[in-house]
Amino acid sequence: MLAVTAFGLNACRNARKPSDNSQGGQMRKNPLLAVSSLPFHAPDFSKIKSTDFEPALKQAMKKQSDKILEIATNPEKPDFENTILALEKSGVELNGIGHIFHALTGAFTDDTLIAAQKVMAPLFSAHRDEVYLNDSLFKRVKAVYDERQHLNLDAESEKLVENDYTDFVIAGAGLDADAKGELKAINSKLASLSNEFNQTLLKDNNQSAPHFKDKKPLKGLSEAQLRAAWSDEAKDYVLAPQNTTQQPLLTYLENRNTRNTLFEASRNRTEGGPNDTHLIVKQIASLRAQKAALLGFPNYAAWRLKKTMAQKPKTVIDFLDSLVPAATEKAQREARSIQQRIRQTGGDFQLAPWDWNFYAEQVRREKYDFDERTVKPYFELKTVLEKGVFYTAEKLYGIRFKRRNDIPTYQRDVMVYELIDTTGQPLGLFYGDYFKRDNKRGGAWMSNLVTQSKMVPNKPVIYNVCNFQKPAKGEPALLSYGDVTTLFHEFGHALHGFFADQKYPSLSGTSVARDFVEFPSQFNESWALYPEVLAHYALHYKTGRPMPKALIEKIKQAATFNQGYALTELLEAASLDMQWHIIPAGTDIKSVDTFEEQALRRKHLYLKNVPPRYRSTYFAHIFGIGYAAGYYSYLWTEMLAHDAFQWFREYGGLTRSNGDRFRKMILSKGNTEDYQKMYENWRGRKPSIEPMLKSRGLE
Repeated sequence: MLAVTAFGLNACRNARKPSDNSQGGQMRKNPLLAVSSLPFHAPDFSKIKSTDFEPALKQAMKKQSDKILEIATNPEKPDFENTILALEKSGVELNGIGHIFHALTGAFTDDTLIAAQKVMAPLFSAHRDEVYLNDSLFKRVKAVYDERQHLNLDAESEKLVENDYTDFVIAGAGLDADAKGELKAINSKLASLSNEFNQTLLKDNNQSAPHFKDKKPLKGLSEAQLRAAWSDEAKDYVLAPQNTTQQPLLTYLENRNTRNTLFEASRNRTEGGPNDTHLIVKQIASLRAQKAALLGFPNYAAWRLKKTMAQKPKTVIDFLDSLVPAATEKAQREARSIQQRIRQTGGDFQLAPWDWNFYAEQVRREKYDFDERTVKPYFELKTVLEKGVFYTAEKLYGIRFKRRNDIPTYQRDVMVYELIDTTGQPLGLFYGDYFKRDNKRGGAWMSNLVTQSKMVPNKPVIYNVCNFQKPAKGEPALLSYGDVTTLFHEFGHALHGFFADQKYPSLSGTSVARDFVEFPSQFNESWALYPEVLAHYALHYKTGRPMPKALIEKIKQAATFNQGYALTELLEAASLDMQWHIIPAGTDIKSVDTFEEQALRRKHLYLKNVPPRYRSTYFAHIFGIGYAAGYYSYLWTEMLAHDAFQWFREYGGLTRSNGDRFRKMILSKGNTEDYQKMYENWRGRKPSIEPMLKSRGLE
């Protein structure tokens, strides 16, 4: 119903020049406030300026406020049309502009957009409160909710009523006036703090990057990696930290001091100095606990999980705890193996975190005769996308893809494709934005520029964003196998959005709980190594020859290598997230670092050589972009994904009948059914954790 208010990380370089809204002395019409004339109402980025967003968002917010007032003061008896449907329609314009704002602030930001984010964050919070804390409006929603079973509503409309009512309740609609005032103040402060966290982290990511004057300390990096690291602006080699604790380049750097420098730059970012985030983290955690108590919940996690598949903190904690023994035991075995390798190669030192990936790669090469760099020539970006990711979708769901070069994009590297359904009718537009930039936040994600809806009506316009290293001019974009799975993953999200078949935009596609939304994407990763799919896209970029079977076997054999480490670092991060969000109101957190260590020790996850995938001070998922008390969802949905892929194996694999059934019973449903019921109806039983453990080599 309301526009996205939890925006992504930001960058601080100009991408578009600010300008006024005049042309030749005449006022220029803001393109964000008009329906786009492009196919599928895709945003016309050739006309949109950064300065358009703040006034457009404020105007759309004002329009919705006026509509909310009309609904709340309507003298007619509350019914579905004049209350619930009117409420759904009231947010269409603001949501549409918000989608575009969210896209650019995450993937192509500039100083003007950063300033607009700072202004808009508390305004979005206040606007949301204006809706959900409106007594008159809530009474009307509750009246419809109480009568919903007697209104002859279809299943989706009844779900919309229930969803709206629950949103109002957990937002605090039932509080008295004083408590609502306190809640509004907390919400506003939290919005500002999250925005501050994001911008502080981005500054420090750029400023904490180690610089090197020459190649000598960077021995082990390929010429392509060196060219990618060179900065014409700094006249140095710059190793900018990615958003995780461990850094990909640590696998290749031979100089131990260089590895240590890069690792410490990553682990100690936002520690002290002008970009310190410790106080922000403490304030956010404290305010969230206060908010939960005000709303009648024992902690923030209990409040946040109300509409999820897991539903309760205990369910999540028990799930994570059940994985700890197998993960940490395997990680310790891996550490012993790596320490042995260090001694074999003449090293007289104890394994440290910055050594792990470098020597783990040597162990992997020795054990499986596998070097990640040997596979890259077979994974050229466009080939993997079109002959791998798209091919899988064609085989499973019958859809076709057509490149569109006539659609304006926000950046020249962005590729656009039209999707055509089995009926021959257009399904929507897809944008692929794959290369790292200074004004793009780290990580990979999917979102909508236009959301599917029969109410409006709209077909989906969807984008994927990644941060692959852009090759030097004239060179191919070659991917690691991890990058390949990222492509499949993010397009799994896209399919969830494209196959949406909902009346109402707030229930459409990926508008589902955190612990369900990652299920289709992680499931889609499973096809990357499927023999028929791999043979179709794993082609040498120079010769066009398929990847040798021996190399394919090495990838498969190496897939379970280092999984003790990989799972442990994820469990550490997920457990940290839950520990931060089960604290009761009034908890005095004196030190973020002490809290973090004690939380990990309690969960038997304090391993010297396996740091969390994210430390609290740069854990943007939970303190900046909406995953608070939800980071567990990656592991929860991994369980669902492996269990689902096991079903496909049992019933014939990559077939249209299997794909059509999955589309009909899972991907097309959006947020219209109970998640557990939806899964069990498709699978025939509750999900099992066994396929996940087997896939990771833990069983």
